[in-house]
Amino acid sequence: MKEARIAIPSSLPGGLAAGVGAHFGHCDLYTLVDLKEGLIDQVSILPSIPHEQGGCLAAVNHLASNGVTVLIAGGMGLRPLMGFNQASIEVYRGAESLTVEAAVKALINGDLECFTREFTCGGSQQGQGHQH
Repeated sequence: MKEARIAIPSSLPGGLAAGVGAHFGHCDLYTLVDLKEGLIDQVSILPSIPHEQGGCLAAVNHLASNGVTVLIAGGMGLRPLMGFNQASIEVYRGAESLTVEAAVKALINGDLECFTREFTCGGSQQGQGHQH
């Protein structure tokens, strides 16, 4: 991956040393990492928005409107995954990474797998909410 704006759900205070949030919709904030020519170029912080009933798509739109092209996430339901797919945001599984920097380096090295339907919270129960 050469060029991208990556969002990683993060614990406070964010940044490359921050922990990776377990669920994209319930994170403290997002660390945004811009890649240029396959290297980390810029790092910034994006506040999360409140996660209310049905609010998963609000988070999708929030990230898309901030230029995000890739999301590294630990968990999410089917509905937001479909929303990211519709917004042309690639989603990768990165819950095993301890820090934002480790997750980004794993992505750059091709070590993260695409987040697909079978990894969603609640499995393939379409239209149902997800609990944690």
